[in-house]
Amino acid sequence: MLLQGKKILITGVANDWSMAWAIAKRASEMGAEIAMSYAMPALEKRVRPLAESIGAKFVQECNVQNDEQMDALFANIEREWGHLDCVLHAIAFSDKNELTGRYADTTRDNFKNTMDISVYSLVDITRRASRLMSNGGSIVTLTYYGGEKSVPNYNVMGVAKSALDSSVRYLASDLGRDGIRINAISAGPIMTLASSGVGGFKAMLRLNAETTPLRRNMTLDDVSGAVMYLFSDLSSGVTGEIHHVDCGYSTTGMIPNEMKDILLKNLD
Repeated sequence: MLLQGKKILITGVANDWSMAWAIAKRASEMGAEIAMSYAMPALEKRVRPLAESIGAKFVQECNVQNDEQMDALFANIEREWGHLDCVLHAIAFSDKNELTGRYADTTRDNFKNTMDISVYSLVDITRRASRLMSNGGSIVTLTYYGGEKSVPNYNVMGVAKSALDSSVRYLASDLGRDGIRINAISAGPIMTLASSGVGGFKAMLRLNAETTPLRRNMTLDDVSGAVMYLFSDLSSGVTGEIHHVDCGYSTTGMIPNEMKDILLKNLD
């Protein structure tokens, strides 16, 4: 019961195969009390049954671009719990039509909207959550390697993840004196509702499984286990980190020799 008694807000649950849900479920199994938010009314019918299945304290709509809904969410947390121990930020959005083709063709409106939802939401949530973390706390966000290196069809979302990674470091500096830690999990490709909007994602999964040092793709258990560590007191000295859970992919500089032969044969 690694998280016994901890009060945790989970954002970004979309359905039962999202990373956020895997993390919420595992945190509950480890003794945490859970509150959950969802982004829009259409998601309630998916999210509420999941929340009820783990006995979540409450589940509430919260569009991060709506200040009134943000105010209501954190007012409800304060009323129900009085304080907060951990937050999962699992929020990102971009027009899927702009996650193909060239980054150079990104529109101004989509650039601003992507940054607002995918990056500024972490800043806003962290500021609000930190006021309820009088005894310290842990905030974890979800990022991706596309913020460090160019990835085909990730485009403006990669730029947003780069800004998210930088925000983690600056927020860690701001909040460390209050005993509040903030870190990011950089997971390898996993099929979720969000990733399904990235062009060529299924091919990316197949290639990734053959080229990682562990010769497999990540699982939701891999990711949720890493988050449990960052939520728990076991990581009390860890903040400002981008923790890669990608079966070692980010450590490699070239594909394995056996894969080169296969690719060259296909090219022939």
